[in-house]
Amino acid sequence: MLSEKGKYASATENRRFVWAEIVWPLILEINDVAFSLEQYQKKRDEVCEKTNTKIGITSRGLVSLMQKGIIRKEDYLYSIHYRLIPYMRLKAECDYATAIHEVKFK
Repeated sequence: MLSEKGKYASATENRRFVWAEIVWPLILEINDVAFSLEQYQKKRDEVCEKTNTKIGITSRGLVSLMQKGIIRKEDYLYSIHYRLIPYMRLKAECDYATAIHEVKFK
């Protein structure tokens, strides 16, 4: 059964959710530009349990963030785009709109 939203709207919603609830808080928590799959899974499980969200949604969101270039995967590590590092160092809020803007305008 198809949802009310189109596939592009759903993909954007998944990206926004994963970025705002899992990835960016994890980056600020560990204070590093890279995180392991295990660290991501632990944070994802906490958030999914708290928000009653399915893991499949977060999986699609993470892959979508990689396709947009916000996150890069190298071997067993995921890292944020280099233009987002100053936000991390300042421990500033970096919402999805800011992240996608920074990545697109290199």
